[in-house]
Amino acid sequence: MNEIISGYMVPHPPVIVPEIGRGEEKKLKDSTESFRRIARDIAEKKPDLLVITSPHSIMYADYFHISPGTEAKGNFSRFGAGDVTFQAEYDTAFVSRLSELCAAEDFPAGTDGEKDPTLDHGVMVPLYFIREALPECRIVRIGLSGLSLEMHYKLGQLIARVAEELHRRVCFIASGDLSHCQLSTGPYGFKPEGPEYDGRLMDVMGRAAFGELFDFDETFLEKAQECGHRSFVIMAGAFDRTGIKPTPLSHEATFGVGYGFAIFEPTGEDPSRNFAHQYREKIRERIESLKNSEDDYIRLARSAIEAYIKNREIIEIPRGLPSEMLSRRAGAFVSIHEDGLLRGCIGTTAPTTSSIAEEIISNAISASTRDPRFSPIEPYELDKLEISVDILGDLEKISSPAELNVKRYGVVVSNGMRRGLLLPNLDGVDTIEEQISIAKRKAGISDSENVELERFEVVRHEAGEETDV
Repeated sequence: MNEIISGYMVPHPPVIVPEIGRGEEKKLKDSTESFRRIARDIAEKKPDLLVITSPHSIMYADYFHISPGTEAKGNFSRFGAGDVTFQAEYDTAFVSRLSELCAAEDFPAGTDGEKDPTLDHGVMVPLYFIREALPECRIVRIGLSGLSLEMHYKLGQLIARVAEELHRRVCFIASGDLSHCQLSTGPYGFKPEGPEYDGRLMDVMGRAAFGELFDFDETFLEKAQECGHRSFVIMAGAFDRTGIKPTPLSHEATFGVGYGFAIFEPTGEDPSRNFAHQYREKIRERIESLKNSEDDYIRLARSAIEAYIKNREIIEIPRGLPSEMLSRRAGAFVSIHEDGLLRGCIGTTAPTTSSIAEEIISNAISASTRDPRFSPIEPYELDKLEISVDILGDLEKISSPAELNVKRYGVVVSNGMRRGLLLPNLDGVDTIEEQISIAKRKAGISDSENVELERFEVVRHEAGEETDV
């Protein structure tokens, strides 16, 4: 029996707190009423525990942080209202059991890495209203991560398992604002992806169509500048295989940031709502289809990765490769994606081996095990990898950014010994300025520093196609 007795999608705008807003909160009338309705609903259900996921708690790229200790305090001094204080008691048994279960499942979550025990506003803003109706209730506070949406869903499933084991009646608070780029007059400006995200998200949540949360592309999420999507996915996972009655409440974007509210009540078991399983099957079918259309360049990279990850074996160059791969030397990049996220990318700007084939083998192994931004790929991930190979042309010095084109040319920036490269035609990189800025960051060069520029063209090998970029 699922002990998650209700779930709530809520935002966390500090301005809605009267002591902070000082009158501005009156512009969020619908949001204020939605908060108070949710607070009454929670109080009527008399939960044993509030599980709160917040994008402003401690966040790591590859780990979910569960707040440790017996309690935490906080206040709104950061927002000019230090007299508004909070003290929350943690459910230590729940935290302990959840951490144990995550360790047993080899799932990257636990209480390690506490940097700041203070309650964050992603937790305090909802608590401000909930405490009006329910003054006392223990909480569990959990941060988000840079991991895939599927991993966030899995965390929700683990939370539900612990609630069932410990017989805790849990109200799940999924704290998160929607897009931050709704209005040109707002603090983050306007992007068309802003209102598009909010419209899609409110539709999905209004139908409790949680499986569609996986359909939001990572590049789109980044452009929309949302902060709550992963929080909502964790809650969705807590309701895995459970029928849901959704009650959408309100949506406002008065200050250029989207604030969405909804209540979710379980209606009983529903095996058809196994959205993580459905998503995995969809990905498995997609990757199998991609494998069938991979060319020799990608197949070689995949073979090198699989042999090394499974057996720490460096493969020999196979027979039957195109002559160009054996006789020509060139720089090459191998890029690996998993669940729409970059999982590794390593390459060489100029040849370091005697052939393109050797270059691909070497860089494929490096991309899967030595990219400093990521942990090495594990064997269980091999069936989910999407791989591309870029073969680089010669570097050409240029005198001005005007000689670049983000779709056609990659760029190398140099300042002394510092050197950064960015491939062309990447999702989310739409301007020359962005291209140069990202390349600078990769090299540890500040935006204000001058750089020498070089450009290059590539032949990109992706499943189903080979393209001159």
